[in-house]
Amino acid sequence: MAPRIPGEVAGQRITATLPPAPAMRDPSECIVDINEVTIKFGTFTAVDRVTLWLRRGEVFGLLGPNGSGKTTLIRALCGLLPFAGGTAQVLGRGVTEYAEQIRTQIGYMSQKFSLYEDLTAQENMDFYSGIYGLSAREARDRQGELVDRTGLKPYLNRRAGQLSGGWKQRLALTCAILHRPRLVFLDEPTAGIDPVARRDLWDLLFQLAAEDVTLLVTTHYMDEAERCARVGYIYLGRMLTVGTPDELKVLPQITPPGTRRLEILTHHETASMLERLRHRPGVLQATIFGQSIHALVEESRSLTDLGLDAHEVRPAEPTLEDVFVTLSRAAVQENGVL
Repeated sequence: MAPRIPGEVAGQRITATLPPAPAMRDPSECIVDINEVTIKFGTFTAVDRVTLWLRRGEVFGLLGPNGSGKTTLIRALCGLLPFAGGTAQVLGRGVTEYAEQIRTQIGYMSQKFSLYEDLTAQENMDFYSGIYGLSAREARDRQGELVDRTGLKPYLNRRAGQLSGGWKQRLALTCAILHRPRLVFLDEPTAGIDPVARRDLWDLLFQLAAEDVTLLVTTHYMDEAERCARVGYIYLGRMLTVGTPDELKVLPQITPPGTRRLEILTHHETASMLERLRHRPGVLQATIFGQSIHALVEESRSLTDLGLDAHEVRPAEPTLEDVFVTLSRAAVQENGVL
């Protein structure tokens, strides 16, 4: 008997389908409108027919593994890369035709720290104020406002390269929003910084959203994805799904009919328990989740069948991680890669 392929339940393949976007949307609220966008590098398709829209004041999370097309899509929306197909409007204007005008109204915080490390925090802010064309008074007022908001004052005379990761990111965000952009792209803004700095940075992002600034944030952290109003998952250049975290967790592909999700609490060594569980008939998925194991199993299987009679077991709700793992495996199957 052939082994069961992850993502296949009771002979039925799990397909990664994109739920329909909301039928009604107010064009005046639509800040980003992407329709069937394709981006290529030679013969390689980096982004494949992506459709997506963002509303004013929304915090949208864009997730996907490295190399999935997240950064490429952002750079194209900034007018830095051409489209091979499809159309995109940002702030009501076509990206292809009005790239320069659009860039004056957006902010971009790149994945890698891109400020001048030999300049102080103050000198970096002064430089970007000049780039954005702020007058001396506008620069002074806006810098003062943002320094108060971010707590950068003690570090203004310190070289950017000497700042910790968290303070570098606050400085980078400050420089990205000096000109009061209506839309900000943030490419993994919290990568490599400690949990306290991550939380502080997200507090700043929500303050911006409360001021009707739209934020598109890429992240690998599931707790950050949970904070977003909506999230999209891109894999192998394709947008697999878009919706609120709660909507994605109840997609029929995630816990298919005839299956259930369990949380297994074990006092034994978790890794060895996981290995045994994965070889049990009826176990479709299993992964370590903190001090427990989350598993997707066939509903018809008893706990004895699963070898779980000696362990504490309780029903589990799917997590966003479950959503993305399931959809990724389904996408791999559909592309014929195992």
